Amino acid sequence: METEELLGLALDIGEEMLISGAEVGRVEDSVRRILTTYDVQRADVFTITSSIVVTVTDAKGKTLTQTRRIRKYATDLDKLHALNALSRKICAERPGSEAIRGELSKIYTGKTYPVPVLCAAFALIAGSFTLFFGGTVPDAAAAALIGAILKFSVLLIDKTGVNMVFANVVNSFLVSALAFLCTAVGFGTHADSIIIGNIMLLIPGIGMTNAIRDIISGDIMAGILRFCESVVIAIAIAAGYSIAALLFGRWSL
Repeated sequence: METEELLGLALDIGEEMLISGAEVGRVEDSVRRILTTYDVQRADVFTITSSIVVTVTDAKGKTLTQTRRIRKYATDLDKLHALNALSRKICAERPGSEAIRGELSKIYTGKTYPVPVLCAAFALIAGSFTLFFGGTVPDAAAAALIGAILKFSVLLIDKTGVNMVFANVVNSFLVSALAFLCTAVGFGTHADSIIIGNIMLLIPGIGMTNAIRDIISGDIMAGILRFCESVVIAIAIAAGYSIAALLFGRWSL
């Protein structure tokens, strides 16, 4: 396999792993192991939350560098598991480029959950969190309905390609405004519990966890960047709620 082709395939795998929710250390280790499995003298991998840079030196002493810019994330642990399995298979069997592309194609086109199932999952989670934070059964029912609408909104906004800050402001505003509307018409009594139940769906928990893991494992720069990113998302969520509270908060009084 040509070194340039191998480098591109390794970066394809690393890029998808980072997008799917892998921590920086896992991405760097996987890309490095894939490259050194073949005839590569040296592989240097540098990864942060928004970029992967890989430099390799092949058996002839030729040095190549490629960079990938990461602009969005879509946490998918099923895909991440499949990519991990593929990287281990590559290291164990040294397959050719066509075999690797075939496996990647299967991962890209793998089955996804239908939209109704995703909306039902959001509804169940939102209703459960509402009960956990002291809401009543009617509050949980209202939160479940809003949770289903939230998932539909997330899917629509993702298709527009807007940045994650604006997307979280819009989604937070939507669930807060709907919560105030529900309590205003008597569908639920505690707007705060309904809002909290749905905002928990937007909290960047995986991002914050990976930030701590990156820092502990020694990837300080990547960890700090991911932590700052999570803080910005949290501020965006708070901004969306604040706008809704100023405009519609009086409805629940």
